[in-house]
This record gives sequence, structure tokens and C-alpha cells, in this order.
Amino acid sequence: MKLISLFKPILNKIWAIRQTNPASQHVIIKLMILLDRVSKTYSRGSKPSLDRVSLHVEPKEFVIVVGQSGAGKTTLLKLLTREERQTSGKIIVGGIDYDKLKDREIPLLRRKIGVVFQDFKLLPNKTIFENVAYALEMVGMGNKEIRNTVPKVLDIVNLTGKEDRMPVELSGGERQRVAIARAIVRQPKILIADEPTGNLDPKHAWDVIKVLEKINRFGTTVLLTTHNQEIVNRLKRRVVTISDGKIVSDRANAGYKL
Repeated sequence: MKLISLFKPILNKIWAIRQTNPASQHVIIKLMILLDRVSKTYSRGSKPSLDRVSLHVEPKEFVIVVGQSGAGKTTLLKLLTREERQTSGKIIVGGIDYDKLKDREIPLLRRKIGVVFQDFKLLPNKTIFENVAYALEMVGMGNKEIRNTVPKVLDIVNLTGKEDRMPVELSGGERQRVAIARAIVRQPKILIADEPTGNLDPKHAWDVIKVLEKINRFGTTVLLTTHNQEIVNRLKRRVVTISDGKIVSDRANAGYKL
């Protein structure tokens, strides 16, 4: 199986969104993520963490989300992974309408969304191979297929030859790349990278960013949150800025701006 076959082009769902206008026309839009006037309030009477946020992300896009601490970035990601439910508004991800999503279906949703965290969240007593394989074991994949798949994914993140190492034996950048491998091994449609370079030095940070770009080239939609101004300015991707729970800027091929 060729390496790129792990990330063959996604069969994008087409969603019909009816918009009221004088001609009563239907507008067909291909989207991977759709948020329509989404708000999230954690307690009654408190200030919304997200306030009527509307956002769309197309398949294969690479989108950077920036904002000060407390701006609402973490709340946005928790809504996308269904760790939290919106107070109001519409969320559709990968063709799944969250208003119709049942609790028993949430694990299936999360298989379509890979998540990478700042603190890696690796299993310290398992080897690199075992850490990545664990994500496949959880969905019932057989040993033969696991042995065939894991080395290919480790090759994508440039960790071939380190399968038998323990997490403690790797650098911070290498551990983050293991976390990315684990996040993509089930071929998610979307990869969310939440401050993946926050604990890394500049060299290892760029190693991680290059891997994210490679994964995006294979057809995976990437949503990256970061405070790293240099990374944002060099990537020149679409940049969404959140402030006080609202999107205040959404610019293509942009630099860092708060």
C-alpha cells in the first residue's frame, strides 16, 4: 500500500443550505466545518465564552486560530470535539449535524477528528509503536493490519527507526510528532492541533509544523491554534482571530495580528 493511500482524497459531503432570499434559491456549499451564530455560556448570567460565532472551513484547508488567553479558542475546540455543547447556534462537522448527534454516536464522531495537545498525552509505559497502535486497538483493528499501518504513519512524521523507543527517550519535538501520528493513524477528516508547539524550541517547533503541512497536503483539514507569531507569519495561511468570544478578523494568506 502506497504511503499516500493512507490519506486518499476525502469524499466530501455536499450540504444544501437553504437561504431565504427574494428568489427562494438554494445555495450548495461544500464545507468541512460550519458554525452558524454559535454561542456558549457556561453559567446563567455569565459572559458568553463564544458569542454568535460564525465560521466555515472547507475540505483540505489549513486554518490558524489566534487570540489571547481566554479569548474563546479552547471553547471553540471543545465544541468541535463535542466535549461541550453549544448554548445556541448550529454546528455541522464532516456532514454531522450536532443537533441530531446522540451521545452513543460521539465516539464515532471523534474518530473523524484527530486532536493533538500541547502536552502530548502519550502513554509513558508504552513504546512509540505501542502508543500509535493503541489508537487502532481501541477501534478493533487486527494485529496484522496494525503492524502494516503504524510504520507507514511513523514514516509520515519522520520517526522511522524509533518504533521501540520509550517517550522519555525522545525530544519534545519527537514526542509531539508521536502524538500527531497517533492522531492521524485512523485517517481523520480533520486534525485539530491545539498549541502543539507551545513547549518546544524553535527548531523542534518547525519540525512539527512541517509535519502538519505534509498531512494537509495529503488532504486532511488542519485547524491550528497557536500564540507563536513567527509561525503564523511564515506560514501565510488563513488566520482567524478571536477576541472576547467573537471572531474579529478572518483573513487569507495573513500574518499574526491581534
